[in-house]
Amino acid sequence: MRLDLGYDGTGFSGWAAQPGLRTVEETLAEGLQRVLRLSRVRLVVAGRTDAGVHATGQVAHLDVPVEAWLAVPGRSDRPPAEALLRRLAGVLPPDVRVHAAQEAPTGFDARFSAVQRRYAYRVSDHPAGAPPLRRHDVLAHRRPLDAEAMDAAAGRLVGLHDFAAFCKPREGATTIRTLLRYRWCRDADGLLVADVRADAFCHSMVRALVGALLPVGEGRRDIDWPVEVLTARRRDPAVAVVPPLGLSLEEVGYPPEDRLADRAQEARAVRQLPPAC
Repeated sequence: MRLDLGYDGTGFSGWAAQPGLRTVEETLAEGLQRVLRLSRVRLVVAGRTDAGVHATGQVAHLDVPVEAWLAVPGRSDRPPAEALLRRLAGVLPPDVRVHAAQEAPTGFDARFSAVQRRYAYRVSDHPAGAPPLRRHDVLAHRRPLDAEAMDAAAGRLVGLHDFAAFCKPREGATTIRTLLRYRWCRDADGLLVADVRADAFCHSMVRALVGALLPVGEGRRDIDWPVEVLTARRRDPAVAVVPPLGLSLEEVGYPPEDRLADRAQEARAVRQLPPAC
């Protein structure tokens, strides 16, 4: 089964289940186990979001025995997927919702079949701070920001690079990623919104990329500075990792069905930079 879901990350200690902590994975698994009457379900997710990070377009998959699927309560007068959504809405807390469920095509893997993840980060530089109704998903920034300068600097980071300068290191993990898009603009409400897309992200990468652009927006750094940080391939103490509340996973993209299995195999391969000329 493929599940499309969203959640307010404020009250969660991230996606991944952790002993003694409230997580999205454990909350969703408990709801599925109750509705499907299973003793255990194993979820595979497109992006393991950190504590406090939100999602509107998260994707997960799980294997469900056919007999459990056909026995979803209340399905006699409606399709199984609709019955599942209604039942989950009744057992899940209000800060997590599954908004679509379907049988996944052959070869589908929520994590490895993905070709891109799209995140948004929202910032308010209004003197009054973030709007009250957006206080959980918008970062309040005290200084005015130049969106055009931030956008110009962000575009120079796009491409296949070693993003070690923007990633929390993990033993044995590569920091080579393809940043497909990085743009900044103001929306109709005056919020600055970052559009960040990549084939995959390493730990804290998006929040560090945002943190590297705020000094540019303030005018304290020029538009070439983030590229200099990238080229150095080491964490720069001048780059702040911004708080998680402004970050949201908006969309996960997948290839056509006949490419799902091939894409999953490609994604498992270790990324490498092309040889220097």
